[in-house]
Amino acid sequence: MSDLYDADILLWSERQSTLLRRIDAGEPVNEPPDWANIIEEVESVGREQLHAVESLLIQALLHTLKAEGWPNSRDVENWLADARGFRVQARRRFVPSMRQKTDLAGIYADALRALRTRLVGQAPQPVAPACPMTLDELLGV
Repeated sequence: MSDLYDADILLWSERQSTLLRRIDAGEPVNEPPDWANIIEEVESVGREQLHAVESLLIQALLHTLKAEGWPNSRDVENWLADARGFRVQARRRFVPSMRQKTDLAGIYADALRALRTRLVGQAPQPVAPACPMTLDELLGV
């Protein structure tokens, strides 16, 4: 079954879910579930959800940094609107257990690294070297 996991994860997942449903219903089965890969997939679901929230927070911070870095740009309102949209999406996906695993300093550092060094020939205005918001403020909680 592990070969199928590597060759066709969709078919593997369909077979595993059918097998697990049969076991849950008390039906006899001839093959054991592929526990090692099932466990890995269950763990990855949580990691992917956390990654999605972190990615949205990076985008929110990046757009806020653009607005702060180039306050006279005609795009400021769009950047701020985009930042709000990313924050809303992050808040909707955020669950309490993510709080302990969310590295806001690292997320802000990633947003700083992604900030362009020049826009229309201009360097940005100075921005805060550390995140000026708490996680709750960023999420609007």
